Amino acid sequence: MIERLLERFLFASRWLLAPFYVMLVAALGVLLLKAAQELVHFVGHAFTATESDVILGVLALIDLTLTGSLIVIVIFSGYENFVSRIDPGQTEDWPEWMGKIDFTGLKLKLLSSIVAISAIQVLKAFMNVKNTSDRDLMWLVGIHMVFVVSGLIMALTDRFSEAGHSKKTSSEKKASDASH
Repeated sequence: MIERLLERFLFASRWLLAPFYVMLVAALGVLLLKAAQELVHFVGHAFTATESDVILGVLALIDLTLTGSLIVIVIFSGYENFVSRIDPGQTEDWPEWMGKIDFTGLKLKLLSSIVAISAIQVLKAFMNVKNTSDRDLMWLVGIHMVFVVSGLIMALTDRFSEAGHSKKTSSEKKASDASH
């Protein structure tokens, strides 16, 4: 009886995560405001900007878009993986990936997005190399490489884990078939 009550309590505690996802929606709104501000600044200087300035402005918008997409992925897949299933109902424009990303997929998409955002920051620094110190460039490239290597290690770890799991599952199936 106590065990069952404790398990129900622990299972219900997953709903404490729901406000975090609501806060991420609010953060997405703030990011939208920042993107709008960047767009106004970008368009306002379009006629006097150099080619590099235009590319930097576009990269800033791409960076904000990738970050917004990352937030959406975390909101939906995190909510579905840790809180509750989302019923798409009769929604025709329901993205196909929603409801199909497990925790491993979420980690890889998250790190892939971070690597892409980091790469854009490095590219922005190289586009503005005259105004960026060697020390700052070194740190940006170093941090980017840490993200790249971390992503590769995580992908390899997940791949080895899946390979070990599938070998175990197939050997268990063979053992089960042999006993029948």
